[in-house]
Order: sequence, then C-alpha cells, then structure tokens
Amino acid sequence: MTAACSACVAAPLATELAEGDSGAKFSVPSIRCAACIGAIERHLAGVVGVRDARVNATQKRVTVHSNLPDVDIIAELKSIGYDAFPLDLAALTKEGDPTGRDLILRMGVAGFAMMNVMLLSVAVWSGASGATRDLFHLISAMIALPAVIFSAQPFFVHAWQALRARRLNMDVPISLAILLAAGMSLYESLHGGAHAYFDAALSLTFFLLIGRYLEHRTKSAARSAASELAALEVHTAQRKSGDTIETVAVQDLKAGDLILVHSGMRVPVDGHLQAANAYTDRSFLTGESEPAHSAFGDDLSAGEINLGVPFEMVATAIGRDTRLSRIANLVETAENARNSYTSLADRAAQFYAPVVHLLAAVSFLGWIIYDGDVRHALNVAIAVLIITCPCALGLAVPAVSTAAISRLYRLGFLVKSGTALERLASVSAMIFDKTGTLTTPGFSFDVAHLNEDQKAVIKALASQSSHPLSRALVAYLPQTEVAVLTRVTETPGCGVRGTWREQPVALGRASWLGQGGDELILMIGTTCVPLSSEQNLREGVETLVGGLKELDTSAEIVSGDTEAKTAALARRIGFERWHSAVSPEEKAQYVKNTAQTKAVCMVGDGINDTAALASATVSIAPGSGLDASRNAADIVMIGNALGQLPMIMKVARKTVQLSKQNFGIAILYNVIAVPIAIFGLATPLIAALAMSASSITVLANAMRVKV
Repeated sequence: MTAACSACVAAPLATELAEGDSGAKFSVPSIRCAACIGAIERHLAGVVGVRDARVNATQKRVTVHSNLPDVDIIAELKSIGYDAFPLDLAALTKEGDPTGRDLILRMGVAGFAMMNVMLLSVAVWSGASGATRDLFHLISAMIALPAVIFSAQPFFVHAWQALRARRLNMDVPISLAILLAAGMSLYESLHGGAHAYFDAALSLTFFLLIGRYLEHRTKSAARSAASELAALEVHTAQRKSGDTIETVAVQDLKAGDLILVHSGMRVPVDGHLQAANAYTDRSFLTGESEPAHSAFGDDLSAGEINLGVPFEMVATAIGRDTRLSRIANLVETAENARNSYTSLADRAAQFYAPVVHLLAAVSFLGWIIYDGDVRHALNVAIAVLIITCPCALGLAVPAVSTAAISRLYRLGFLVKSGTALERLASVSAMIFDKTGTLTTPGFSFDVAHLNEDQKAVIKALASQSSHPLSRALVAYLPQTEVAVLTRVTETPGCGVRGTWREQPVALGRASWLGQGGDELILMIGTTCVPLSSEQNLREGVETLVGGLKELDTSAEIVSGDTEAKTAALARRIGFERWHSAVSPEEKAQYVKNTAQTKAVCMVGDGINDTAALASATVSIAPGSGLDASRNAADIVMIGNALGQLPMIMKVARKTVQLSKQNFGIAILYNVIAVPIAIFGLATPLIAALAMSASSITVLANAMRVKV
C-alpha cells in the first residue's frame, strides 16, 4: 500500500474552496526555507476554519482560504514565531510579462524565416539563374514579407511614434533599412533581378530583436514599492460608540472617532492613545528593535502592531493623510525621479540616428550624380543603412548587462533594474539601515556566568511572554530544562513575574525591577543577575567595511533605533559614522541630500527604508525584507550575500568598462565598414553579414564579465 502525500491529504477539493471561502494573502518576511513552508502549512492546516494554506517562499507570502478574520490568521502565525501583515489583493497587480513573451514570439518567427530564406539563398549563391533563381526569389518573398511585417512591428511602431512627434530615435533608421531592403528585394524579384536581399532584412530584424529582448530582460518588471505600501494598509477598523462596537471600512472613519485596537492587530489610522499605556511594534516604521511605549495622548501611526492589551485611540488622520500614506507618496516621487536616469545606450542614441540618415542620403545622392543609376544608388544607400544599423550598438549594453546579471545571480544578487549596474559603478558612498540589514532577527545572549537553575528560571519566564526577546531566549536555550513556576503574570513591554520554590522571580527591564537602566535583568528573590544580549550579525558583515575601503567607498549607518544600540553595532563592525533615531522621512531626506553631491547606494529592508531606497542613486534590499522594500530596491540580496557587496561593485565597474569597450568595437566597425558601403563595395547582403559579425563580436566580448 502506497502512503498518500501529506500535501495531497491536506489539499481541499476545488468545490470546497468555492463554498464561501475568501482567499486572504499575508506578507510574512521571516519565511526563509523549506522548513518554514512546512511549519506554516502544517500549523494552519490544523486550525479550525482554515481549509487551505499555501506558502510562496519566493514572494514571502502566505495565501489562506478560510472563513476566519485576518486578525485570527495573524495571531496563529505569530504563535509559531512568524509576524504577518495582511495584503490587499485589489492593490496588488499580478500581470505576467506580455512584452517579453511578445518579443520572444517575434524573434522566433524572424529566426525561423531567416534560416529558411538563407537555405533558398544558397542555391542562388551557387549559381542558379533564370527561372530557378526567380522562383527561389519569389518563395523567399512569400516567407520573408509576412515575417518582416510581423516581427519588425516593435521597430515600426516606435519609429512612427517618433516621426509623428517630429523627432528621431534609433528605430527610425532601423525601420528604414528593413523596409528598403525588403521593398528593393521585392522589386528585384518581380522584375527578374539577379539579387534579392530578403535574408539581409530578416537577419537584421532577428539580431535587433535579440538586443531588444535582452534590454527588456534587464529592466525591472517588479511592482511599484508605493503599491506594495498601499497593500500593507489596514482596510477595516473597530469603531466604538458608547457600548457599541462595529467593524467598519477605514475609509468610512472620520477624525474624532474612537477606535478599539485588539492585541496583535495593526493600528488602522493615525491617532492619539486613549489609554494609560500601550506597547506597539513600530519597527516597520522606525527600525527600532524594542517595543515602543506610548502614554495617554501620545501619537500612534497607522501600521503599528499592538503588542499588549487592547487599547482605545482617537483617529486624527485617515487614508491618504496617514504617515504611512505619506511615506508611500515619498517613495512614488523618488521612484519617478530615479526613472529619469538616462542610460549609456540612450545617450549614444541621441546623435546616432541623424548621422545614419545623413550618410545614407549623401551616399544615394553621390552615386546618382556620379553614374545616374538610381537602382545602384539605392542599393548603396540600403547597404549603408544596413551596415550602420545599430545592432552592435543596441547590443553593447544589454549583452554585458545580461551577462553581469547572470554572474551576480550566482553571487547571490538579483538585479531588477536595467540601469542599476551603471549607477552602482559610480557609487562612492554606502548607507546602511541597521535592524534586519546588518543584523538578523535572532539574538545572542551571554549565559556563561549563569548556573542551571538560573537558566531554567529564565527559560520558564521567557516561555510565558510573547516579546521577541523572550522568544529568542527560549530558542537560545534548547537543552535547558524549564523550571516549574506559579502565579506567572506579564507586563507587556516590561517583563514577566512569577514564583519559583516560594521565591519571587522576574525577568525584564532593569528599570521595571527598580534597578535603573534598560538592560535585561533576572531577579530571583533579592538577587539580580544581568543578562546581556546583542543582535546577531548578518553573515559577511565583519568583512564588509574592509572590502568597501579597498574600493574607496565610505560606509555609514542611518537607523531609527536608539543611539546606544546604533553606536554599539557601528563600533562592533567597524563603521566610523552613524546616525540614530532617524524617522523614515528624515532618512529619505538624508539620502536625497547625500545623493546630490555624490553617488550613493542605500541598503535597507523595512518599510521605514522604502522612501530612502527610492531616493538613492541605486539601492539594495535583503531578500528577507518586506515586499515594499524589495520592490523599491534595484538589487535584491538572495540569502546571506551581504559580504559580497564589494564584489558586486567590482562586477558593476567591470560591466561599465566592457560596455564602453563594446561601444568602441561598434564605432570601429562603423569606421571601417561605412566607407566600404559608401563607395559601393558592399552589397546589402555583405552589409548584413558584416552587421551580424559585429553583433557576434559584441556578444562574445560581453561574456568576459569576470572579476
């Protein structure tokens, strides 16, 4: 008997999913491996009301089909150590890549037609003449013309749009060369001419489509980070009126409404706290690793998570007026500014088209004046257009970028933006976020001075708390037995008390236990034992600063965390400059100001970093970060690749160097080939072969991206 796959056993029938279930999506940044997938899916499968749960490890998302409210799913995920954020399906675009598929289809048609026409051309080149030659020319026309009309459409459309706007771009000479080569070949075929150049028109189209597709591949296809921020907003809230509590849409709230925020829920709007105390997770806005304490009347921002008991708040800003929405607007503005960057290839194209047209026109008129043969003059002009066709120029940057992107992927970096490597090559300053970027979620503790009883009490107290530091303590002591405690109570954000062997015991802030300071203290009876902790460093951080110094690149930390924690981390890993307690808006402004005087790279992982990421010359985010930060970044680190940052900068600089070499090859080719074409020594076919040879040379040079 064959055992059923556990995934198949857990999978519901399609009819079950259709019966009233709603599919809810959650962003879960701490998903890292297959073990996370199994843990989440197994746990949710056992929750009453959940019919199906699926984890997408690449996007770090969980899709749940259930009849439960989002807050219950979030609580279940939090109970097994995963912080989750609801995503609004309406705010997420899920388009595929229709442009890429379209280019591949057109490329395939052009390549297939080119090879078939070249097979027919072999007979003509071998000496076929008369009726046989004319028949092969007509068959070639029947294959080539539909293929050219279909495959070259991207060039025709863009050229027509440019001409209508009374300007020139690279697609104008490309389209002119293709149309003239095909048109002249058709004329020769219908009039029994000795030469037809359908193979030239098709090879031209094919190689240009390769360049266009490579260029498309290097461009970011990710969603806007601003859209991701909008998707993380809360869309319902519990409004309190007297003794009545009703669930309403956030857009139906107004300033002055009293709102109830349950434990584990996110704050739906900006407002003022109406309780004596509240502890919230504000890390997604500030990067602060500890829970934030608020007193009566203090400001709360939309998106904060309630870590303590339920509290009430008065709404002051809703929807687009919230701080979270303002950060999204900052991101969108910065993205638009960065997208105006002009690539190396675009700058070259600005003067290329007019020069090509001028050369072709001069060649045509010169030969008309010289021998008066319009057909020969037209052939020369077509040869000039083909031989100067910007295949090599069009491939110069995309070919190197694609090779470099493949190389960087093997190093652990996913490049999303076509111009990211050009911008990274010019960087002279690196700015790092602290929490989640230089550090990982885990903590290390100094427990060498503790005896086994003390460790057992610590583990017992920590296991009764939902605080991140407590969960980390439990995980740090896997072999320690758990002491038996009684009368355990937790004060959210402060610590846990209990009784052990008739002695009072506590684990929490020193100030809460009357000792002064914020360090972690274990109290047993009247004895207090300090327990120092530090966040775990991301792999490779220790060698990062030295590697950047070798490249003459400065490095600093800009964090929303406290001065003490930021300074301690900076000194620990060798950073000489840091800024602490910085708000998301201040961080974005600091990066923007720095980028005005030098090229700067921002590395960050949280929502508080998205505006700064979009404001930098180029930006990098860890793959463990939130969707919004990953999509605001030009480059995403896969796994623990932070130590490879100096290497990717070397690859970026090598990429620009090879791109310039490719431009040199393309220019040299034109300097040699153009005079040959102008003097009538190259037929359109020879011009097409020369153009193909230059393209292959450029592609071969691009493969040299090694450091």
